[in-house]
Amino acid sequence: MELLYKTRGDGHDIEVYETDEWYGEKGRFRLLQFSEEAVQGAVDLNRPERILFEYPRAILHLMEWNNPAFEDVFIIGHGVGTISGHLSGKKIITAEIGQEIAEISRTYFGYSGDSVRIGDGRHTLEQEGDGVFDYIVLDAFSDKGTPGHLISQEFFSLVRTKLNPGGIMLMNLTGKSGNDRLIQAVHTTLTSVFPHTEAFILPEKGASSLKNMILAGSGRPIGFKARQMAGFTGTVLPPGHILTD
Repeated sequence: MELLYKTRGDGHDIEVYETDEWYGEKGRFRLLQFSEEAVQGAVDLNRPERILFEYPRAILHLMEWNNPAFEDVFIIGHGVGTISGHLSGKKIITAEIGQEIAEISRTYFGYSGDSVRIGDGRHTLEQEGDGVFDYIVLDAFSDKGTPGHLISQEFFSLVRTKLNPGGIMLMNLTGKSGNDRLIQAVHTTLTSVFPHTEAFILPEKGASSLKNMILAGSGRPIGFKARQMAGFTGTVLPPGHILTD
């Protein structure tokens, strides 16, 4: 891999790499990575319109399937701008804690939208009107995981007030498929606020390896088409404790 850019922001290293291989596939790929942890964003330089990660494809399917006419979306966590970049024509607000990430997405990953607001996602969401959004998407990571104030009962209650009656919250998380107490607690906390929830997991080899998970919460049933979930499958999570501020 070739290091193109490195800086430090929000307490961790931020690096942009270019590589000629993506999970065994040859080509030209550009990657965003934090503190030598998992890749946070990626683009196929030969086919920039292509979405490399499974979870944005699954989230976009859930959005289109449950409300084909959706318009208003609030996203917490910009990354390289994959989700917001594929929602051109929609009314998007993206909260991103780091100015560096917003600039990198434009300079190195071709993001050209104007949806990004720099600041804490919860505080930015608090400034919006009630009942406004069709979808609120949480895709915020640091090298320490998802910030605690974005997975609490109080935060989920705030999210529900900002969604319209048919709106859905969608969350991208990383956890274990087995006994992951934090993921169980997040799901239980979500179900304490939303009467309808779904949990999806992207299978990986190894029972203890970290896996991508998507949680969804709404005031109405949540639909999906299994073969369009980019490999994510529905899963049942054991009950956990309630997370509060």
